[in-house]
Amino acid sequence: MRTSVRTTRSRARRAGIALAAALALTLTAACGGGDGGGDKSGGSGNGAGDGREPTVELPDLKGQKLQVAAVWTGPEQKNFRRVLDEFEKRTGAEVGFVPTGDNVATFVGSKIEGGAPPDVAMLPQVGVLHQFAEKGWIKPLEAEAREQLEKNFSQGWRDLGAHDGEQYGVYFKAANKSLVWYNTTAFENAGVSEPKTWDEFLETARTISDSGVPPVSVGGADGWTLTDWFENVYLSQAGPEKYDQLAKHEIKWTDPSVKEALTTLGELFGRKELLAGGNQGALRTEFPKSVTQVFADVQEPQAAMVYEGDFVAVNIGDTDAEIGQDAKVFPFPAVGESSPVVSAGDAAVALKDGEGAHALLTFLASTDAAAIWAEQGGFISPNKELDTSVYPDDVQRDIAEALIAAGDDFRFDMSDQAPAAFGGTKGEGEWKALQDFLADPGDVAGAQRELEAAAAKAYGD
Repeated sequence: MRTSVRTTRSRARRAGIALAAALALTLTAACGGGDGGGDKSGGSGNGAGDGREPTVELPDLKGQKLQVAAVWTGPEQKNFRRVLDEFEKRTGAEVGFVPTGDNVATFVGSKIEGGAPPDVAMLPQVGVLHQFAEKGWIKPLEAEAREQLEKNFSQGWRDLGAHDGEQYGVYFKAANKSLVWYNTTAFENAGVSEPKTWDEFLETARTISDSGVPPVSVGGADGWTLTDWFENVYLSQAGPEKYDQLAKHEIKWTDPSVKEALTTLGELFGRKELLAGGNQGALRTEFPKSVTQVFADVQEPQAAMVYEGDFVAVNIGDTDAEIGQDAKVFPFPAVGESSPVVSAGDAAVALKDGEGAHALLTFLASTDAAAIWAEQGGFISPNKELDTSVYPDDVQRDIAEALIAAGDDFRFDMSDQAPAAFGGTKGEGEWKALQDFLADPGDVAGAQRELEAAAAKAYGD
C-alpha cells in the first residue's frame, strides 16, 4: 500500500491556516444540504444539464445496463442518483444503484467471487483499492478517463487512485474531516467562543457542561468516527511524518506517539460529563444521531458540538437548523503547533472492462458530473477545475476552495489507507479497539496492545 502524497510540517500548517481563514469567512451563509430542491438536471445528448456546456464527450450506450455499488444512503444516494440520471440522458444507458452497507470491501468482494460484480464501485478506502488491484479485481483506467483525471485533479489525488504505477481510481467525492460543528445557541448561552487549541476546546466543553448542556456528541456506535477523532489528534500532535509511518505500519501502535495521542483523546473521553449520554451513551449513538441531537432542537439541544467532516451538512439538512445561523463550524483544534488537515474520499473503480463502465469513470472524472452533486449541497469535490460558484452557499464553497488550495498539502484518512480488516470493518480491528477505548479511556496500554495485535494480523506482519 503506497501513496506518494508527501508534505512538510510547515506546509501542513499553511493548509490548516488557509482552512481556518476560509471557514472564518463563511459563517453568515445558509446551507443547501438535503436534496436541494428543483428538478433533475435536464438536457439530452451530450449536454451538461442546466444550460452548462459539456466538457467531455460520452459514447452512445443505448441498450446497455450498468450497476454501480456505493455506501451512500438517504440524501447522499438521492444526489448521486442525479449524477447517474444525467449519465443516462447523455448516453442512453440504464444505470442501477446497489447499496453496499458499511463494509464495502466485503460486499464487493463477495459479488466478485460470486461471479456477478457491479460494473463500477465507489471505494471509500485506499487500502481496499490497493487490495483489489493486487487481486486483479479492478481494471486500469482507459485513455479518456486518464485525460480527464490529468486535467482536473492534482497529483496527490491521482496518486491515491494508483497502484504500482497504474491508474485505477477516480476520486469523485472528497471530505474535509477536520471540522467541529456547533449549536450557536448553546455557545451563546454558555458565553463561550470558538476554541483554537485542544486545551481551549476542553475548557469550552467544561464551561458548556456547567451551563447544563452536554458539550460533545460522539457517534461511537460507528467505529469509523472514533478513528477520525484519533487521526486528527495524532496528526496535529505527532506530525505528518509519524502519521505516514503509522499509516503504513512502519511504526507499531505501541509506539510512544500513539500513547501520547490516546492519552490526549482520553482527556475528553475520560470525562463522561463532557459526552452526551456519557461513555455508554456515546457507544450507542450512531453518526446521524450524533449530528441531529445537536441541531434538532436549536433552543434546547441534547449536545452543543459534534466533530466530523463537511458531510455533516447533509444531516443538519434533516433538521430545521440553518447553517451559518443556528449551526456553525470551526477547524479541529490544534493539539500540537497547528490544526490538522485530514481528508477522505470515494474512488470510482471499474470492476468490468465494458465500454459503459469506462465511460462512467470518464464522466465521474469530469467537471460535468461534479457540478451536479455540488449544487445540491453536502458534497465536496477534489476536482480543481470545478467552478466553485456551483456550490449552494459560502460555507461549502469556502471549504471546497480551502481543500483545493491545499493542493497536495493534506493527509488522507489513516484508517482508509489500511487493509479493510484493520481500518474498515465494523466490529473488528481499529474500529473495535477504539470503541473499547471509548468504553474504558483509562486503559491506554490495553488499547495500544489491541490495536497493534489487530494491525499486525491485517498487515501480515
